[in-house]
Amino acid sequence: MVLAGLAFLTAQDAMQSEIEHGLAAQAEAISSNINRIMFERLQNAATWSTLEVMQDMQVQDVDKRLSNFLAKLNSGYGGVYSNLKVLDRHRLIVSSSDPAEIGKVAAAAPAWQTLNLAGANLTLDAPVNISASGVAGQSRLTIRAPINSPFNSDPLGELALDFNWEQINALLDNAASDLRMVALVDSEGKIVAASRTLRTAGLLNGRALAGWQLTADARGAIVRSGAPVWASAVVVGIGRPVNFAGFNGAGLSTLVIQPESEALSPVRRIALISIAMLGGIVLLTFGVANKVSALLARPITALTALTKNYKLGQKSLTAQALPDLAEGELGELELAFIQMVQDIDLAQRDLVRASKLAMVGEMASIIIHEVRTPLGIIKSSAQMLKRESALSAEGMELTGFIESETERLNRLVSSMLDSARPRGLNPGPTDLHGLLHQSGILLGSQLEKAQIEISEEFDAVDPIIDCDAEQITQVLLNLIMNALQILPPGGKILLTTYQVRDHHDGAPSDSIFIAVSDNGPGIAPLDRERIFDAFFCRRDGGIGLGLAIVQQIILAHHGRIEVSQSKLGGACFTIQLPKRAIDLNEKSK
Repeated sequence: MVLAGLAFLTAQDAMQSEIEHGLAAQAEAISSNINRIMFERLQNAATWSTLEVMQDMQVQDVDKRLSNFLAKLNSGYGGVYSNLKVLDRHRLIVSSSDPAEIGKVAAAAPAWQTLNLAGANLTLDAPVNISASGVAGQSRLTIRAPINSPFNSDPLGELALDFNWEQINALLDNAASDLRMVALVDSEGKIVAASRTLRTAGLLNGRALAGWQLTADARGAIVRSGAPVWASAVVVGIGRPVNFAGFNGAGLSTLVIQPESEALSPVRRIALISIAMLGGIVLLTFGVANKVSALLARPITALTALTKNYKLGQKSLTAQALPDLAEGELGELELAFIQMVQDIDLAQRDLVRASKLAMVGEMASIIIHEVRTPLGIIKSSAQMLKRESALSAEGMELTGFIESETERLNRLVSSMLDSARPRGLNPGPTDLHGLLHQSGILLGSQLEKAQIEISEEFDAVDPIIDCDAEQITQVLLNLIMNALQILPPGGKILLTTYQVRDHHDGAPSDSIFIAVSDNGPGIAPLDRERIFDAFFCRRDGGIGLGLAIVQQIILAHHGRIEVSQSKLGGACFTIQLPKRAIDLNEKSK
């Protein structure tokens, strides 16, 4: 009973919070939709007022070209505007989508709001009710934009767009229901648009809600007295317009109003459901009590056996060795133990890799000190021997072998040194697409000679990142050379970039992905875990240090590299790099 009571109180609070959140979310969505519509209408006014055809008003639109243009615009927007017209300085209608309006003097109306959009100062008249074709109850919002002269700073007149404000009322009607009302209010509390219930009550264009004293930054939901909208208390969801293309709205707020008794009726139903659940729980508890012990014992036994096997040396957790995960805390315990074993295995592999690299460092130090000097002497001696005129052709060939082999040994010890002691990073803004393209050009002759086709698919929106361009170039050349060495004539290499977009706002993430793919034989799944280990190599004549160096450089950039099967059927090396440098030199240490 205590648990049921606590569950009810928790559910009641959660339900009430969710209801209030739902009203606020609906208000935000409606407000954002209205903001988008208002932005489009204002953008139309700002854009159309600058068109060259508007200059025809200087000659009073004698050929009716401007009027025809306005008529086509109005027809193309299918009822969005009730009329489009151009007024001169004396408010005389020079051109109009409605020919009957031409020559009339437009009535002056006080400005409701003044906005600046796209460099144009726009004026909004307050929405007013009109009567068109004998049908009463329609309303419009007039948007006025100045038409500037190309010769001086004085405006020639203005473009007036009569926006059909009934579209906003219809939008609020769609969001409302029998007991849910929606109102659009300005900064002074005036109701400029409303759903049908509020319009029928005669509250439209009035300041009935000014007494609610909603602050300019009010958001979320509130519970307050419903007068004059409703006789009892109401829950009010408050929505403010979200920035749309730099436009923050016209100071309008959306209110979604619902009687508190109706809004919170689900909470009362929860009370009845909780009482029914209490009786069911009592009966169910006795029914399953005998089975609980067996359900608990089976996963504990399996976990105990797994622990013993691991203790006895079975450290590789195969799919057959893993028990079925239980639910609840036992399942979490099993999962935590399995994750711990996998982390230990990974740490052991990292330790082995670090040990190998440390060994390489020691070996490289000795080799550089002991081998480079005699290698240089041997190479110099071979070069001097080649200058001997009496040297036979066979001798020339042998000295060439000596020179080339000493150069190969010199590259080998240099590679071992680079893998053990990578250079410090020198990050700077770098065009990643440029690096990829340049890498393909650098290896162009070798690719052409091997009859390998290389192609590019760059989908990253912003390829500029902070990185060490020289070392990233070394990574790209290494990966392309690996594909080049394994591919037969006619093979393909694909260089791609892309960015993952944020789930909420759709903006590109702070990381950029590079993929180097080929249609070669690929890499066996069992070899993918060891492919970046030092001295691991499946290719004849390979050393096994290239990919280890590649991984070190990527890790130093605070990135990561993975290998998988490409869509071409071969191997795909995927690199993820942060766009901004994050203490790269400190990280590389």
